[in-house]
Amino acid sequence: MSLSVDVFVVGDDGQVDVLDVPEGSSDLAGFERWRTSVCGSDAVRSLGASFFPALAGGDLKVFPDQVTDFLAECALIRNNLEVVAPRTDPSKTHAEYAGQISERLRNIEDAAERAQAVAGGVLIW
Repeated sequence: MSLSVDVFVVGDDGQVDVLDVPEGSSDLAGFERWRTSVCGSDAVRSLGASFFPALAGGDLKVFPDQVTDFLAECALIRNNLEVVAPRTDPSKTHAEYAGQISERLRNIEDAAERAQAVAGGVLIW
């Protein structure tokens, strides 16, 4: 299974609506196993991240007033890909992992930027 990233808005009636992914964007946020091996890893936690480690225990909902802080955490992860990318999986090189994480992180950043544009939030599930 794969993790997905979506943008949501909260309507006047309190109803949460997940928006369609626009053409040219992707909702791929990583592999299910990344919940613990990447997002909830000791490496990510050691950077002081708080949003991404929450994925180790369930889905992540970033509310509209948190999106700016979430984008800052995305930048923290991006700036530390060499630390974050696992080194112990014999099926992939460290560089391959870093590249995959970078690609999926770009999708997450894109969703967060789209969320800001509509005063919405981000859901990774």
